[in-house]
Amino acid sequence: MIRLPEAYIRQMQMQLPESAETFLRSYEQPRTQGLRMNPAKIDSRSGGPVLERLRGTFGLEPVPWCETGFYYREETKPGKHPYHAAGLYYIQEPSAMSAVELLDPQPGDIVLDLAGAPGGKSTHIAGKLAGQGLLISNEIHPVRAKSLSENIERMGVTNAVVVSATPQQLAERFPRFFDKMMVDAPCSGEGMFRKDPEAIAEWSPAHVEMCAARQLDILQSAVAMLKPGGRLAYSTCTFNEQENERTVNELLHQYPQLRLERTERIWPHLHRGEGHFVAVLRLEGTPDEPHAAMTGPAAPRTRQAGKAKRGAGRPEETAMRLFQRFAEEALAAGFELPPGEPVLFGEQLYLLPAPAGIPFSSTMLQGLKTLRPGLHLAEVKKDRAEPAHALALALTNADQARLTVNLAAGSGEAERYLRGETVDGPEARSGWTLVTVDGFPLGWGKQSGTQVKNHYPKGLRR
Repeated sequence: MIRLPEAYIRQMQMQLPESAETFLRSYEQPRTQGLRMNPAKIDSRSGGPVLERLRGTFGLEPVPWCETGFYYREETKPGKHPYHAAGLYYIQEPSAMSAVELLDPQPGDIVLDLAGAPGGKSTHIAGKLAGQGLLISNEIHPVRAKSLSENIERMGVTNAVVVSATPQQLAERFPRFFDKMMVDAPCSGEGMFRKDPEAIAEWSPAHVEMCAARQLDILQSAVAMLKPGGRLAYSTCTFNEQENERTVNELLHQYPQLRLERTERIWPHLHRGEGHFVAVLRLEGTPDEPHAAMTGPAAPRTRQAGKAKRGAGRPEETAMRLFQRFAEEALAAGFELPPGEPVLFGEQLYLLPAPAGIPFSSTMLQGLKTLRPGLHLAEVKKDRAEPAHALALALTNADQARLTVNLAAGSGEAERYLRGETVDGPEARSGWTLVTVDGFPLGWGKQSGTQVKNHYPKGLRR
């Protein structure tokens, strides 16, 4: 039985005078569970045998406000299924799916997710972009930024950069740069009460006031980064008007050039979800005004404790030659990387997104803590490149690799691979091998004879 703070009960009785009792009783109901399909892997509209298998396995029912979203039965535990490791779907609370749907990013947009962890909205945005345009996903807290980066990798996103910076730092670096922005601001978490008892313990009227002040600060930095004609979605998982309508009204007062396009509330006593608030705002102006992004100070790029290799000899060129040698040996003929700029972080080779028509380059990340400067391609050794796990997940199907080992999801072989165990190949051969589950890329192995040595990352093993 959830014990709600008395001050919170009074707040909601004042805010919902006619339906507060029904709203408060919703806390006695089980929390809702949801997942969102990855459109890069599964087309939710056309269906197919894999989607039907998932419907049956997890008892999926559609989320009405998200075409790729589904409710699932809690006891089915989709987070433990090999399809989750293959990035076929992202587990996300259904109400939270509404924010990106309302923001409506389109292929080719330049998008910022300002508070991106753990990755639900960032991966949703990436699915909408369909590999086109650019996504910069930010998280100020280092541990949460790491989780964000891992989830973007798992979903096979190729055109995203993950950074860890303050909103002010980003506003100085990217003035008037983004077509769309998601500001899922830290809040008092009233919509988390059924899920997280700690959210109840932390709640107080003073905490609500503190959150509202912090949200306004974040939004002020966000507005500075929005292009004329651009759209910003401000979302919270809380119910009080102070953090929602009043914060939006204050922002509109401070910036007369902003226009409120729409607000939406999802209430747990009216809809099947934990609850969410979204406001979509538009900055007046002409969308085709030129970008005005800063290149920042000439400081070395950092990734945690590492530094990006630059300078004489262009080590990126050497690294790319080694990667191309790997690609010729292990990837199918005709395989092509998306447009990008190779960058080295220590021995790690990445492909920084460089979409046509978007003025973005590695110099714009100088001085920013960058966890993932695009698609992780390989670890570069002295005379070879070993493929990164992210590269496997970014492949769209098994046909893009020369050697594959396919494991059935229900046979136990996929679980063995995810535990880091050796698996068997279909015949004697040698070389880098793409391990798949029911045809979906899962990771790499190195085959010798009939044995496939496991290269699934140790930090992800079960």
